[in-house]
Amino acid sequence: MSADDVTTPRVRIRAALAGLPAYVAGKPAAPRTDVTAYKISSNENPYPPLPSVLEVVRDAAGEMNRYPDMGVSALTHRIAEALDVDPACIATGTGSVGVLGQIVQALCDAGDEVVYAWRSFEAYPIVVALTGARSVQVAVDDRGRHRLEAMREAVTERTKVVIVCTPNNPTGPAVTQTELRGFVESMPEDVLIVVDEAYVEFVTNDDPVDSLPLLRDHPNVVVLRTFSKAYGLAGLRVGYAVASPPVAEALRKTAVPFGVSTVAQRAAVASLDAYDELDVRVKQIVAERDRVVAALRDEGWDIPDSEANFVWFPLGDDAVPFAALCDEHGLTVRPFAGDGVRATIGEPEASDRLIDVASRWRAGARPRS
Repeated sequence: MSADDVTTPRVRIRAALAGLPAYVAGKPAAPRTDVTAYKISSNENPYPPLPSVLEVVRDAAGEMNRYPDMGVSALTHRIAEALDVDPACIATGTGSVGVLGQIVQALCDAGDEVVYAWRSFEAYPIVVALTGARSVQVAVDDRGRHRLEAMREAVTERTKVVIVCTPNNPTGPAVTQTELRGFVESMPEDVLIVVDEAYVEFVTNDDPVDSLPLLRDHPNVVVLRTFSKAYGLAGLRVGYAVASPPVAEALRKTAVPFGVSTVAQRAAVASLDAYDELDVRVKQIVAERDRVVAALRDEGWDIPDSEANFVWFPLGDDAVPFAALCDEHGLTVRPFAGDGVRATIGEPEASDRLIDVASRWRAGARPRS
């Protein structure tokens, strides 16, 4: 049966879906015979799983005929132990974006507002629209940084949630602890402030965000984290929120039942147990990031400070052509049409090629038409 054979249904699909932007995933690297192709479009960790984590995954796969622990008990307690918080403060989900969906579902009705910087994580408008709430986007500054004062001014009586993405995806800068504390203290107590820290492990600035003390002082703060980036578990989809117990309980109520698989739960526990090994890899990625940023700036690029595992090229209307030139040279990057290009810090060989392509672009090279 083909799609043309199916009669158009008369069911009433929600009007909100008609204008819903599609999430654009990073393209996989196309196979090449002339050069090694690299995918640096999805902010994935380039290192393979640690042997200790892979062993746990293999063992857990033998139980895939059984439902996972719906309470995610072992992982919840292990996260709580690592962060020195009560397990009642932890809510898990299918990646940090899954937990964000739980947050917006728990807080927002149709017509409510969610404030966040833009450009920022492209899932935000999708998650918000699915609840019938309205996105209020506040433009980042010319260095890709949050304009927190402008975001505060955008808050109204209809605002239920404010999202601070730090480091900001896709532009790279992070807010400081001083900035975030002042912002949190200026907010109404009935507005939930989500601090999205998907890339927190890569931050090296002089005043890094320490969000947990903010949560202890301000129960309207939620800290959002993931195992996808620094921990290298992107394919297993597991993230979590740290929140006041009543908020965390609400998030558990909006979670998809059995959403976090047994494999994901055990791999995340094993990754926390092996954090010292993983931290070595994180430091290597940070050093490579700093090398790439320095090299690009030496070539004349105005690259924003990055506190994540990627760099941002603020190319405006040249974003798509630059991505096409990268593709011609065996690099898959992530263009954001009209804004810029995000390139993940991957293998050193991929970084070298990115620097070379960026140099060619500045010298006048353009993709073949």
